Amino acid sequence: MISFKQLPLEAKAAVAAGVVFFSMMLSRSYLAEKLDLGTWRWLLRLQMALFANALMLIGSLHVWRSTVTTFSRSSAASSFCFVLWKIAVFMFLALAHSSFFTLLFLVAEEPYFFSLAAYTCLGAYIILIFFLFTLGSVEQAYKFLAGRGAKAGTGNKNRTAMKPVLAVMLTVVLTVVGLLNASRPPTVNSVEVPVHKLPSTMNNLKVVLLSDIHLGPTVGKTKLAMIVRMVKALKPDITVIVGDLTDSEAEIIRPAVEPLGELNSPLGTYFVTGNHEYYTSDVSNWFELLKSFNIQPLHNENVKIVSPKSTDDWFCLAGVDDIEADVLRYSGHGMDLKKALRDCSSEHAIVLLAHQPIAAKWALQERPDINLILSGHTHGGQMFPLNAGAYFLNPFFVGLYKVGQNTFVYVSPGTMYFGIPMRLGSRAEITEIILRSP
Repeated sequence: MISFKQLPLEAKAAVAAGVVFFSMMLSRSYLAEKLDLGTWRWLLRLQMALFANALMLIGSLHVWRSTVTTFSRSSAASSFCFVLWKIAVFMFLALAHSSFFTLLFLVAEEPYFFSLAAYTCLGAYIILIFFLFTLGSVEQAYKFLAGRGAKAGTGNKNRTAMKPVLAVMLTVVLTVVGLLNASRPPTVNSVEVPVHKLPSTMNNLKVVLLSDIHLGPTVGKTKLAMIVRMVKALKPDITVIVGDLTDSEAEIIRPAVEPLGELNSPLGTYFVTGNHEYYTSDVSNWFELLKSFNIQPLHNENVKIVSPKSTDDWFCLAGVDDIEADVLRYSGHGMDLKKALRDCSSEHAIVLLAHQPIAAKWALQERPDINLILSGHTHGGQMFPLNAGAYFLNPFFVGLYKVGQNTFVYVSPGTMYFGIPMRLGSRAEITEIILRSP
């Protein structure tokens, strides 16, 4: 039987990831109600950071072997430039691994440079792993088809050397493009949605949709202030924030949230939780902070949005907790559609705020009379190559979907980004939704 010491490094990393994951499950089952909130919050984040790093270690070993070990026997291996290259690769991997720990130690009103550098390296790491794997697969397929799998010659060595060089070049180019794309202000996308049973007096009602701002290590007060200015310029009747506003505790990041107090939509500003709010384990304090800025959380509840032109005309605006609250066993929270839609009858139009598209799907299965659901969560994939995974994991990916005769689902690609300050194959968006009465 093979001992742990005899296992290759990749296998040891996989075992470590499994151990951390198992400890996370035990903590959720047995420690969540025994530890005070602050300790539980810190433990959960530490476990998530350790789990991510254990998984990344497998990829990091492959990166090191591909970009350093491959060239260690070449004539350039003893040169000063190669020493600098080894240091650069090591620092790159160290920064990528440290990114997850910035949530524990480096969150403030504005992002620290270290956090931005660490998450940029994480984004480049993901791209590099993808290209190393893809080019390696292409190389193996070529060898197989050419019938040269057993032959090792100068041509094979040259191709092996070119693989990491090409992967690094593509990674650098896409990283720069992604950084530039994410640094641009969100685009304003105007969408007209016919809402069945919307009163004629509320025709052309303007709802501005925000989602996935992710205040935290790489998004701070300056970017939020820019978003608020753009929203105010649109002069919405209603503003809604459909989750993942933050990645940190309310007290730590409170100064960065202050621009939200300038939102002054005449029919109100509303908020529902996303999965990242529950990762902070600080939802109650966030609710209180948002209320102080005149933003109403919809905690499995609804409000009547009354027409400015007639008090007899209204529609039901409801919001549900994110489904991750159930997974985390977050006390007093969890998606409860019946409670959220209490007193919302099919005689009036119903608009639902639900952070995740899968929650939108479940809601329509239970209440097909919902007319419009506004979601986020997917980020439109945020960056290549994550786009494909986000597309296949969500029933609605991004944009407007019609479901049945009288129901629409709109999924925002996100107003900022999570952690990695990059966008590839997606664009940050502030959505201006114009409600049309039939």
